Amino acid sequence: RGQQRRGLTRRGSGSAAGSGRQCPGRAGPQATSPLSLPSDGDTGDGRRSMRGAAAGRDGGGGGLWVQVFSLWFPMSYQQEDFFKEYIKMMANIIVLNLIICISLAFWIVSMTANTYYGTLRPISPWRWLFSVLVPLIIATQGLKKKSLDHSGALGGLVVGFILTVANYSFFTSLFVFFVTSSKLTKWKKDIKKQIDSEYKEGGQRNWVQVFCNGGVPTELAVLYMIENGPGEIPIDFSKQYTASWMCLSLLGALACSAGDTWASEIGSVMSKSKPRLITTWEKVPVGTNGAVSFVGLLSSLLGGMAVGIAYFITQLIFVTDLEISAPQWPIIVFGAAAGLLGSIVDSYLGATMQYSGFDQNTGMVVSYQTKNSKHISGKPILDNNTVNLFSSIIIALVLPSMSWFFWPR
Repeated sequence: RGQQRRGLTRRGSGSAAGSGRQCPGRAGPQATSPLSLPSDGDTGDGRRSMRGAAAGRDGGGGGLWVQVFSLWFPMSYQQEDFFKEYIKMMANIIVLNLIICISLAFWIVSMTANTYYGTLRPISPWRWLFSVLVPLIIATQGLKKKSLDHSGALGGLVVGFILTVANYSFFTSLFVFFVTSSKLTKWKKDIKKQIDSEYKEGGQRNWVQVFCNGGVPTELAVLYMIENGPGEIPIDFSKQYTASWMCLSLLGALACSAGDTWASEIGSVMSKSKPRLITTWEKVPVGTNGAVSFVGLLSSLLGGMAVGIAYFITQLIFVTDLEISAPQWPIIVFGAAAGLLGSIVDSYLGATMQYSGFDQNTGMVVSYQTKNSKHISGKPILDNNTVNLFSSIIIALVLPSMSWFFWPR
């Protein structure tokens, strides 16, 4: 009986060890090897088996390097979490060092150019670092939150870098436009899915949309640097006409894009009555190209004003000779005007040169002809991106002349 009891005890210990448990009062050796493949992915002593490490606790794994490392060195949950954080920290350090090296390389190039071409003003390394680091962070966050796709993130990085190097006021205006537009695109998305056949989760703007909205400001920023060099200046037509003209032109292009986005994203869900076509003033379904409403027009004015406020505040922070320059508060007024006028121009182009039809099957407005669509307005000449590009060009040309005429001196 004693031998049987001892045998039962041994068998019980073996069974407990095989399941990852130990008998009470006995330490017992580890019975399973790292090569065992239990269904729950755990070896029983808090370590991960090969299959458990590859699958991860949530089935999604912890990254390629963590999976590979865990295959050969089983880790506990706490060790794996620490290893993940360590890999993430090292990756951030490497990226930051690369950004610093790139910024210093740009600074060396600018110093060399200033040495051989004395007319070029050197750019400080801090400005280079800010111009590379901040747009990279914004583009990465836009990609994670699905405000941009991969091509849109790359295009946004280029646009953000050029505008930031040129003038911090350009950067803040672009930043306000991008952030507010992304937030408004996701706002009341359930309603927008029901009225917009081309709605994308989060917006997911690609490189075409990025350059149609940011291409004109980018070109103006390059011309501004050629004319004035990087840096912030007060808008004063009497002292610096060309540079002031380019600043207001860029402000107009960004305010136009912001105004149009605010109008479409807010007006489509907040207006209580059907919008009216801007050319005939007839009531049309929500989502028709060229349709306007009071809520949409008011939203476009506020969108342009938001961009103007961002520009104006940055001027107050970084411009040093404001006391001897023309007043800068009209920036807010002309920003609002650019947003409103841009929305009106965009609506007119959309009503005349962009097709709008009502699809009987889906009950939505479509921008292309189908067998089941009934024509509402416009001809299939331009698409939405081209309309946005032409609108920003028109406002970029009109706003500086209008500002020069009304700007207080």
